[in-house]
Amino acid sequence: MSSLRNAVPRRPYKERAQPQSRKKFGLLEKHKDYIERAKAFHKKEDTLRKLKEKAAFKNPDEFYFKMIRTRTVDGVHKPESRVNKYTAEQLMLMKTQDAGYILQKMQSEKKKIEKLTATLHSLDNQPSNKHLYFAEDREEAKEILSHSSKGLVASSEAVPDSIRRKTVASYKELEARRSRVSELEKLYMDMTLQQELRKKGRKRKLREDEVANPTSKPVYKWRAERKR
Repeated sequence: MSSLRNAVPRRPYKERAQPQSRKKFGLLEKHKDYIERAKAFHKKEDTLRKLKEKAAFKNPDEFYFKMIRTRTVDGVHKPESRVNKYTAEQLMLMKTQDAGYILQKMQSEKKKIEKLTATLHSLDNQPSNKHLYFAEDREEAKEILSHSSKGLVASSEAVPDSIRRKTVASYKELEARRSRVSELEKLYMDMTLQQELRKKGRKRKLREDEVANPTSKPVYKWRAERKR
């Protein structure tokens, strides 16, 4: 039956357009447009109702610190800038954690350098077959020397290009890791110094004539305190 019903020609549905006298109001609103408009209207109504209930049941003695720590700029609440957001103990703890991370990375790089150095050292120090020859005259010595030099050239040329490139790349990596370790050591020493300077105790910066071995970095001296 459904196939027969579909076989019968039916008039196509056409939506009614806006009358000519109301063209100035734009397109004629359809039912789906009304549904979206009604949902948006009721949502605004619910929001206003909840805000009115909240204002009606508000406690007049209610207080929280953001009432005095924020200010309104163009209708937007902006908190006041707090310079000393953390205490001295919290700052010390964060700096200690940062220094511990730098120390961990530095130790990891040193282990990688040791492993890479051992590998390259084993490649460079291959056992060389050295023999001691004795010649009775100069002609025989020249002949032995020519044969030995040819053997050395042949052995050096026997190394494939891929292994040479890998060796050169390994040496470059070793130099890069060494420079990275030196930078991490400088950073760790600076962070440790700043951490020590934040601790309690009287201290002063020494002048150049007071330092036995003058360096470019500042040297501090703490006052001795008697411990109980």
